[in-house]
Amino acid sequence: MVLAEIKNRFARWMDRLGQDHIIDLGVLGEISETALTRNVAFAMENNGLPNTFVPGRNLLFFTLAAAIAWRRDIRHLVGGMCETDYSGYPDCRDNTIKALQVALDLGMDRNFVLHTPLMWLDKAATWALADRLGGSALVETIVEHTHSCYLSGRGKRHEWGHGCGECPACSLRQRGFAEWRKK
Repeated sequence: MVLAEIKNRFARWMDRLGQDHIIDLGVLGEISETALTRNVAFAMENNGLPNTFVPGRNLLFFTLAAAIAWRRDIRHLVGGMCETDYSGYPDCRDNTIKALQVALDLGMDRNFVLHTPLMWLDKAATWALADRLGGSALVETIVEHTHSCYLSGRGKRHEWGHGCGECPACSLRQRGFAEWRKK
């Protein structure tokens, strides 16, 4: 897992990262028929969204994280969504996250702060941030242990990480990595 690898490589961060908690979110495949939850080819829909959009996915992620955080008396939650260079997913928009924070505060009677540090960064700036925070060790960890491929498999290992190398998510990640490397 990514958290275990980060804790292993960055001992100074271990206490701040806390305990891992894994939740099976296979239910998303049962309630949505998208290219991320079914074996269908990537395509753009009539509504302008790619068929990789899983309705409510980030809302569900943050809601479940908030439920765990409530139990652990944690107030700050971090999400990696980005409005700058994304596929138009409504649940990646800054206004959506702000509204969700209000709903979580009201629904759980707790003041949460939803942080989205990548919201206004493009992929090149995101790679630069990783490099500033943890140097080549963090960049290597991200390349080796994460992927954002729409085909959801880890796929072939490229310079920028694992993925099919063809889908829009892989293209975006590859382009951002190459732009960051040029600087």
